[in-house]
Amino acid sequence: MKKELYSSLLLTLQCLMFFCIVYTGIVYIIALISPNKGEGEKIAVKGSKYYYANIAQSFTADKYFWSRPSAVGYNAAGSGGSNKGPNNTEYLAVVQHRIDSFVAHNPDVKKSDIPSDLVTASGSGLDPDISVQGAIVQAQRIAKIRGLPVDAVKQLVNKHIDRPLFGILGPEKINVLKLNIDLDNLK
Repeated sequence: MKKELYSSLLLTLQCLMFFCIVYTGIVYIIALISPNKGEGEKIAVKGSKYYYANIAQSFTADKYFWSRPSAVGYNAAGSGGSNKGPNNTEYLAVVQHRIDSFVAHNPDVKKSDIPSDLVTASGSGLDPDISVQGAIVQAQRIAKIRGLPVDAVKQLVNKHIDRPLFGILGPEKINVLKLNIDLDNLK
């Protein structure tokens, strides 16, 4: 009994030392030698700085591509999902409201053509990307409001597609912030 207790305590102390000190130190050193010193990717636009790689921004104006909904109000300090299942009536009402709002702002789009990522929040509530289809279904609205040809907006969308890693790992996606910044620069 004493032998097992001693071994268990020794293993616990070793794990604490490794994971609390050694592993944390290694990750910290890697962050310090990374290009942004562990601060994330930033972009400056008209005097404002944005983190564009990891955290979603809220875009709800009709002249922009809309972001994926957030269950946490795009607050990185409170990252998390809604924790409501697909049979929860409150959750279904929220999704239905998002669908109705999307159709009201995009009258040319049928409900069946709305991708799920435009009406459901991600697990973290901070997903900065939308699907390619999620951007394409918004092109008509944006082109009409900005007085641009629809093909020009779709070309911009195609320019911003992030392909899967090695061509197979992950879906194609589009970073909404980068797309909207380029949209503002489109003449």
